[in-house]
Amino acid sequence: MPELPEVEVVRRGLLDHVVGTRLTTVEVLHPRTARRQIGGGVELSARLSGARVTGVDRRGKYLWLVLDSGALLVHLGMSGQMLIKSAGANPHPHLRARAKLDSGNELWFVDQRTFGYWHIGELVDGVPELVTHVAPDLLEPAFSMSKTVARIRAKRSGIKRVLLDQTVVSGIGNIYADEMLWQAQIHGEVLASSLSDEEVTRLLVAGIDVMQRALAQGGTSFDSLYINVNGQSGYFSRSLNAYGQQGKPCPRCGTLMVREQFANRGSHFCPKCQRLR
Repeated sequence: MPELPEVEVVRRGLLDHVVGTRLTTVEVLHPRTARRQIGGGVELSARLSGARVTGVDRRGKYLWLVLDSGALLVHLGMSGQMLIKSAGANPHPHLRARAKLDSGNELWFVDQRTFGYWHIGELVDGVPELVTHVAPDLLEPAFSMSKTVARIRAKRSGIKRVLLDQTVVSGIGNIYADEMLWQAQIHGEVLASSLSDEEVTRLLVAGIDVMQRALAQGGTSFDSLYINVNGQSGYFSRSLNAYGQQGKPCPRCGTLMVREQFANRGSHFCPKCQRLR
């Protein structure tokens, strides 16, 4: 699933193409794309058609188009792509929704696995109504280091599991959790409540650094599903220190990296640098 850097890359790409434009007509081509919308695709199309885009914003893994009335929330799911296309472009086999813009371009939502969705609703304190439960992410102005440290230290779960809890801090998935834990030299199974303020702060600072470096490289792409609005892949995968590096020497100490099963996924870490205490 795209994490904060990949979604932010998409948001920045959309800024250049949709802000100030009007959605002239909107087609919802697959029912799952509108599954969170009361009234389904018909309601979504009716409410979006004629709306003007005034901004593009994001929190964690969610992004939304700010409209002159409400907001279009976009969740990319496992494989969602928001693409800018010229009018008349050949349709993609996994095209799920399409908005024609008064600029002459089209905004496509392509989603092979159909886990993503669109939803139009109201903004509550600047975020769409469906995501008011989601905590601020590491890169947004609303992020508070002290409050997030306190929320993390209040949890009696393994620190990696806490990092993946979007109500504690948002935008972090398996890839970037492994990367920031490696950088901070903390084992993912260490209880969050056992970490000091200083250790949690160091971990979050590592997360900010990892996210910013990933953004500079267009995010992390392992296949053609993770692309920006122009169809280009990110290349941060070449700079990963932990995720997917099992069997390779740790970039810091040379010990072979390992992978252990974690919640139907995997955790990648250095057994020397990240000792379980």
